Amino acid sequence: MNLTDKKILIGVTGSIAAYKTILLVRFLVKQGAEVKVVMTPSAKDFVSPLVLATLSKNDVITELSNNNSWSNHVALGRWADLMVIAPLSCNTLAKMANGLCDNLLMAVYLSATCPVMVAPAMDEDMWKHPSTKKNIATIRAFGDKIIAVESGELASGLIGEGRMAEPETILKEISEALSNASERKFSGKRVLITAGPTHENIDPVRFIGNHSTGKMGLAIADQFVKQGAEVILILGPSSQPIPNGISKLIKVTNAEEMYEASIKEFETADITIMSAAVADYTPVTKAQEKIKKNADEIQLSLIRTKDILRSLGNNKRNNQILVGFALETNNEREYALNKLNSKNADLIVMNPASDPGAGFGHDTNKITLFFKSGKEQSFELKSKAEVAKDITEAISTLIHD
Repeated sequence: MNLTDKKILIGVTGSIAAYKTILLVRFLVKQGAEVKVVMTPSAKDFVSPLVLATLSKNDVITELSNNNSWSNHVALGRWADLMVIAPLSCNTLAKMANGLCDNLLMAVYLSATCPVMVAPAMDEDMWKHPSTKKNIATIRAFGDKIIAVESGELASGLIGEGRMAEPETILKEISEALSNASERKFSGKRVLITAGPTHENIDPVRFIGNHSTGKMGLAIADQFVKQGAEVILILGPSSQPIPNGISKLIKVTNAEEMYEASIKEFETADITIMSAAVADYTPVTKAQEKIKKNADEIQLSLIRTKDILRSLGNNKRNNQILVGFALETNNEREYALNKLNSKNADLIVMNPASDPGAGFGHDTNKITLFFKSGKEQSFELKSKAEVAKDITEAISTLIHD
């Protein structure tokens, strides 16, 4: 693990877990990083600025101004390759989520142009409070990386979730984040990704849909952004946070809208990944008013939607890469290979919906890759973020073959 020449800004807030930050700063400096530390006024009650200044070899800054001197928070926010707030208290989290700026750390955070990573630390009841969950979701939507809390003994004496991650864990997260930033395999590539479900209206209040959340497609989009691509995301109805750095976001509702957007954007795409769960059928007619519950039965006539993957495959140029998904409940390999061959795709990602932890709604997935060359590659169950890395790596090999 080498962090030579990396510039890391550490933010420290008022939490008993600040004692761990001493070791984190020491680790970072030993790995070659240049470290600067910004503290909130209350953080000084938990850890000495002198200790952190000695270990970081840089003055620790705690105030926006000191007599006639002004701390340039804008310059600090632009100096760093990565900003890490560890520990992140419940109070500072709320300020971040709502854009409050009453101390130097918040001024730097709101000025930062680099990625931001946070390591929360608080008692279990505070961690599980709805307002905390809302604030975490808000800063995650801003693009901030959340380092998971750990379980164990808390300052209250209780045992539960809320402990700040150990310095070794945070160091690993920092190293991975900076490593990803430097591995820009897709710089200059325009990548089109579809994600999420489609909703096919029956009447103004009802629709035909599926259980897709968009998590897998969004994880893939996030990986391509991190690896330097220009990402165009066509997203069906989804409540998931949008990755930071998406170049163009197109929100659609139904299969026809997704088809039209895909056809339009495909023309200039270098790589296209069709990970959306598009409805195969849509109602022939959509009622203009809510259908009343008058009869014991109603007949619903459906018509096939346009096959987006096939349409793109029929129009694919030799220098374009087309990737499809196959979510199956039986005969998975047979159906995936048929899709690969019949739709002129370069790669099919097959995931078995019947396997525990795989498919819609989960944070994990299990995939097998089927290449046009005949190669197959299977992976064990892992997080969708890790699966996204496997998929981007496979696509990278297609570019360089």
